[in-house]
Amino acid sequence: MKPLALLGRAVLAALAMIGRIALFAFDAVSHILRPPFYGREFLSALMNIGWLSLPVVGLTAVFTGGALALQIYAGGSRFNAEAVVPQIVAVGMVRELGPVLVGLMIAARVTSSIAAEIATMKVTEQIDALVTLSTHPMKYLTVPRVLAAVLVVPLLVGVGDIIGIFGGYAVATGTLGFNPAAYIRNTVNFLEPLDVISSLTKGAVFGFAAALMGCYHGMNSGRGAMGVGRATKTAVEGAAILILAANFVLTGVFFTL
Repeated sequence: MKPLALLGRAVLAALAMIGRIALFAFDAVSHILRPPFYGREFLSALMNIGWLSLPVVGLTAVFTGGALALQIYAGGSRFNAEAVVPQIVAVGMVRELGPVLVGLMIAARVTSSIAAEIATMKVTEQIDALVTLSTHPMKYLTVPRVLAAVLVVPLLVGVGDIIGIFGGYAVATGTLGFNPAAYIRNTVNFLEPLDVISSLTKGAVFGFAAALMGCYHGMNSGRGAMGVGRATKTAVEGAAILILAANFVLTGVFFTL
């Protein structure tokens, strides 16, 4: 019975963590509309999550779009279907690759940064100092970061989609011999409003998940340098899993149900 007991404890621990994260998320959302508001922290989070993430998002998107164009051309040439490169690159980037890759880059860059920052504040007792000064840690640390991520990650996703499509365009017209005007026309004609709406919606959900996991694990980190490192690692892992799971659910909601 010992293996079953170990399995049961692991399942119960996972369910307990899911419950704690859900309660933390509900608490964060409930504080968004309650004063006071910390505008400086919000603007700082906007800058860190949005503007400073543009380089890694842009490089990831342009190389992914270019590689996608090459792969689709190589696969389509087996069936004399090379002409579908513009359409597949556009749909692949806007529906799936753009939002997911941007979300994972945000998880790698922003979630780790938030978790390490807040965990360090906890270890150095700065969060206790905030409570002593009658400043709610949820209002001061979590709400600005979560709200900024929800607002700015869809913009990053939109920029990533455009840059990714441009990467495919550059490879297709510069290497594969596609006509530039025809490539752009096929891309624009094939995309539908639902594709763009789903992409931006995924961005908002992914941003919420990434910031939430960073704040949660930072707030609940252990003591010492090891606790900070463990909180950062767990936050990134949790954010990546949530992003991929949310992507599956949202794809089903938008394009299957």
